Amino acid sequence: MASLRDIKNKINSTKKTSHITKAMEMVSTSKLLKAQTNTQKFNPYVRKMQEVIGTIFSKESNAKHPMLERRDAKKTLYVVITSDSGLCGGFNANIIRNFVNIVNERHKTTEYGIVAIGNYGAEFFRKNGYNIIDSYKDIPDEPSFTQVKEITNKVVGYFIDKEYDKIYLHYNHFVSMIQQVVTENQVLPIEDTDQFTNSESVVSGAYEFEPGEAAVLDVLLPQYAESMIYGSILDSKASEHSARKTAMKNSTDNAGNIIDTLTIKYNRARQAAITQEITEIVSGAAATK
Repeated sequence: MASLRDIKNKINSTKKTSHITKAMEMVSTSKLLKAQTNTQKFNPYVRKMQEVIGTIFSKESNAKHPMLERRDAKKTLYVVITSDSGLCGGFNANIIRNFVNIVNERHKTTEYGIVAIGNYGAEFFRKNGYNIIDSYKDIPDEPSFTQVKEITNKVVGYFIDKEYDKIYLHYNHFVSMIQQVVTENQVLPIEDTDQFTNSESVVSGAYEFEPGEAAVLDVLLPQYAESMIYGSILDSKASEHSARKTAMKNSTDNAGNIIDTLTIKYNRARQAAITQEITEIVSGAAATK
């Protein structure tokens, strides 16, 4: 049976752990609120871009652009977004498990490459022999578009230069404080142009394009693909902080339960020790008579 000192030490160490997890929960809550704000600020920009692109497609139904070109998917590129560190529950495990299953299903004969955003995923893919083309880490918790422009330009360039025929995004989509959903989105080629023309915000004749629709499309489509990647990074950051907040809250609650259990155990052991001491004193007194 553990001594009173051992139990007391366990209680103290568990209390210190709970203080750390509580602090990490508070930090994650603050970062989550900022990440949600960044996502909300970015959404109007994407909607307006979709509106303008939809207006062009409604006028130029047969518009042609390299990013609309459909090719046989001989080589596929996956942009997989994970976190740089752990302690965020199943956030990284879920995205990696889902991605590995998809690769095993799709690429028995075709080639693929991985752009890993986040140190956790990059290390996993590197250790397990996956084909990593590029890897990026230490993305800020509040990234600006300028900070991730190198990544977005490079990924889009792989398709434009015909090094890869399809590009997919894999990340955790933020649904709520307690729910994140592993999501796959096709970035390139842009196959579903109806998503732009069917938008309620598209109004015929609302824009006049100079020097012309095709010239504007040449600028907007690369920006749209880049914005998809950037928006996914923002979404993933919100999901990461939400998952870490939940994980740290659960850890704090579990530490509280352990402390309660150990305290009961400590009190019982202390009462038993006191009872034993009283018994010995009474026995000793009786023996002297």
